[in-house]
Amino acid sequence: MRHRDKVKKLGRTASHRLATLRSLATSLFVHKKIKTTLAKAKAARSFAEPIITRARENTLHARRYVSRHIHDRSVVQELFNEILPKIGERPGGYTRVVKLGQRKGDASEMAILELVDYNELLAKQQKKKKEAKEKEAKEKETKGKDKLEAKEEAVEEAKVAAEKPKAKKKTVSKKKETEPKEKKAKVKKETKEKKTEEEKDKKAGTKKKSTAKAKTTSSKSKKKK
Repeated sequence: MRHRDKVKKLGRTASHRLATLRSLATSLFVHKKIKTTLAKAKAARSFAEPIITRARENTLHARRYVSRHIHDRSVVQELFNEILPKIGERPGGYTRVVKLGQRKGDASEMAILELVDYNELLAKQQKKKKEAKEKEAKEKETKGKDKLEAKEEAVEEAKVAAEKPKAKKKTVSKKKETEPKEKKAKVKKETKEKKTEEEKDKKAGTKKKSTAKAKTTSSKSKKKK
């Protein structure tokens, strides 16, 4: 009876199954992306991820452990020198299984097994999303600044508009105050001129009367003689 047996046999013997998993893991580390059946992809993921976690220790014992499961030295060096720095501090989940649907010949489920940090299309999409978010944030900041500036300008314009009518009223009142003074001064001048003219006319009239009297007196004296 099979109880708690999680080994996926894949229709192979133990040695054949181990060889297929080793070949799948090596091709994954070389190409960073492989296409296989869904069952093989899941089995290869459970085989490759513990190797990566042990390799992250970066010790001699870890190198020997990895070389025990992957027999290609160049692939082991690539794993330690290139793949681990790109993985960084990712806490597991180094691979991704993407389902592709059924194959035409035997209708078996196909899938892609890939390293998460080497998906260029997804990285480009993430970069585009980040750039779009940054642009939106910048546009929002600029819009907020423009709105604040517009509000400040409106407040300043309102203050200026409120101050201008007061100044006009003051000038109008000053004009009103100055206008009667000017009118009074003009009236005074006119009255003075009229008085002076009247006085001149009076003086001229008195002189004429005096000359006329003198003439009359002289003419009377001549007649008497």
